[in-house]
Amino acid sequence: MSTTTTAEHTAPGAAPAPAPREIVRVSVPKRTLTSELRAIRIVWRRELIRFRADRMRMVTTLVQPLLFLFVLGSGLQRLSSAGTHGVSLKTFIYPGILCIAVMFTAMFSAASIVWDREFGFLREMMVAPVRRSSIVIGKCLGGATVAGIQGVIVICLAGLVHVPYDPVLILGVFGLQLLLAFAITAFGVMVAVRIKQMQSFMGVMQMVVMPMFFTSGALFPASGLPGWLTVLNRLDPLTYAVDPMRRLVFSHLTISPAARRALDPGITWWGWHVPALLEAGVIVALGLVMLAVAIWEFSRTE
Repeated sequence: MSTTTTAEHTAPGAAPAPAPREIVRVSVPKRTLTSELRAIRIVWRRELIRFRADRMRMVTTLVQPLLFLFVLGSGLQRLSSAGTHGVSLKTFIYPGILCIAVMFTAMFSAASIVWDREFGFLREMMVAPVRRSSIVIGKCLGGATVAGIQGVIVICLAGLVHVPYDPVLILGVFGLQLLLAFAITAFGVMVAVRIKQMQSFMGVMQMVVMPMFFTSGALFPASGLPGWLTVLNRLDPLTYAVDPMRRLVFSHLTISPAARRALDPGITWWGWHVPALLEAGVIVALGLVMLAVAIWEFSRTE
């Protein structure tokens, strides 16, 4: 009995049967603490690289704080010299300027999420084999670091407004700036997750940031205000960063008791003076809450 081969059953001139395709298996690495920390570090580092490459942003985010500090402070000094008990108005508003410098920079860092969405990079990050919470945490840490760097520049100007370069003062102010930068970046990310156009984001930020700054007590003492303004001042998160910074700055100044009572009255809740550490704790708590909301919203984003 003869044996027939496959070639004998192939019609003359017909193409040989195609070879079976090789199946390529794609394996996604398991999520581990190391991979999540690596994702956070990459997102954090990307924020620093973008900040270093955008030198125009470094300059523009400092223009408005410096205008408030030197132009507004110098212009109103002649009118306010009696009310400040001989203390320079620039010295008084300096803690508020430290906060606004950090706030604007942190908001710009959060705005990068909207840019990433418009140009498609955000989708690439979202399909990476890491938790979306790691992306949000990396964004917030990156924004806080960038804002802290900007804040150091304003800290270096302390001598120009008669604030001493005391190591305890500088470290305390810098620590409060980092806490504020983290909270504001978390707030910005929380808002940016739901916004798809940069114009809309900037409009929302303009609507929120400037009222927060003007009601925080950055430009006026927080005591003796009208009732409605007192309520807004106590509800403003920025208040709890401006007040401990002002306490820290004024504790290193030699001024009269009358000036201290008028310019550094502190924040009260129903007559109780809120300690500076509790104010810092309020900033941390608000930052963590907004971070949690931002993570929740980002996890639901398609």
